[in-house]
Amino acid sequence: MKNIGIVVKADPQVSRKADDLERWLRERKVQTLRKESTPPQRGMLTGDRNAPADLFCILVLGGDGTFLSAVRWIGDQRIPILGVKFGEVGFLAEIAEDRLYEVLESILNNTFHTQPRMRLLVQVIRKDRQRATETVLNDVVINKGALARLASIDTSIDGRYLTTYRADGLIVATPTGSTAYSLAAGGPVLHPGVPAIVMTPICPFTLTNRPLIIPDASTITINLEKRSADIMLTFDGQQGMEIDDKDTIIVQKGPHPIYMISEPNKHYYDVLKAKLRWSGGKV
Repeated sequence: MKNIGIVVKADPQVSRKADDLERWLRERKVQTLRKESTPPQRGMLTGDRNAPADLFCILVLGGDGTFLSAVRWIGDQRIPILGVKFGEVGFLAEIAEDRLYEVLESILNNTFHTQPRMRLLVQVIRKDRQRATETVLNDVVINKGALARLASIDTSIDGRYLTTYRADGLIVATPTGSTAYSLAAGGPVLHPGVPAIVMTPICPFTLTNRPLIIPDASTITINLEKRSADIMLTFDGQQGMEIDDKDTIIVQKGPHPIYMISEPNKHYYDVLKAKLRWSGGKV
């Protein structure tokens, strides 16, 4: 008997749809495990938060925030995930609500495809002790607070000093995350199949500090200048922690990608031009 996880956005309309979905699956002898989306919060979660390993797949009813919450729930496990659009414009939902049951029939018949999406492994180290280890699908962001001065962010790649960004912050994103905050900050769009990481400064003081694309085999090391204060490090916009000059942030390609269920006849460029409304495309 298949066991399917359902992650639901905290919204009355979406909750009613999840109720209908659970009934539909029970009629087909499918067990379900329902979970409400975890809202973004300041501070790090502790304890075991992983989804059960026996889940056949996870369905996400909501927008990109709900999807990222579900990805955190999966952790390092190889559980396929499908996003169903209920939120605003986003790139992570594969299908619209009206196609849910049609696609589910294919999933239950094991006639579906998955695409691996790279994730980043982020470590925060202070005095040789590990403060945090997180995996992100979209991005890790260093942001100054509302009252803080420009952040000075010393950045090295593979042990070689690159530059000190003086900016409102720095985004380190995967190709999947290149169409999220990084894009809004002026970064490039990377196809999900490109083996790369993009570094995008936020409102840099030096206009020649432009977004940089580096190989996905690179290791990025980040430190803040002395006496830095009111600086936050956020993971996929879901969790955040305060950092200062005593912390070293190490970012590299994670060993465990996420496996997104995809439709074989749906092409990334069609999705891209529709979401970004190129040539009059509709979302």
